[in-house]
Amino acid sequence: MFHYTVQTDKSIDEAITALETNLKNEKFGVLWMLDLTEKLQEKGIENFKQPYRILEVCNPEAAARVLGVNELVGYFLPCKITVYEKEGLTNIGMPKPTVMMEMIEDSKLKEIAVEIEETLIKVLDKSI
Repeated sequence: MFHYTVQTDKSIDEAITALETNLKNEKFGVLWMLDLTEKLQEKGIENFKQPYRILEVCNPEAAARVLGVNELVGYFLPCKITVYEKEGLTNIGMPKPTVMMEMIEDSKLKEIAVEIEETLIKVLDKSI
């Protein structure tokens, strides 16, 4: 499976607040957050009403490590975490870094991707 997703009874805002705290504790920061629903409605897509946010997150040390191994990793940076409502629950998910790095086929990158993935899974699990 290319992603890791958890569900919570928290609202989207509560889930994002928990994510921000748990990310900070793991030396990750939110670089940018897109309210996709709002942006699509701004662009005239008024029938899209599903609450959907995309966070771009980064650990500067980890980013420097992977870019030092292979510049192509920049195509996958920063890491993305999505927070959206589905069937009355808030979903928090991300593409797995290990799956993304398989496309580059470099064993050093795979090791680092495992570390990053384990950390982000821990963050998502703590945020529910």
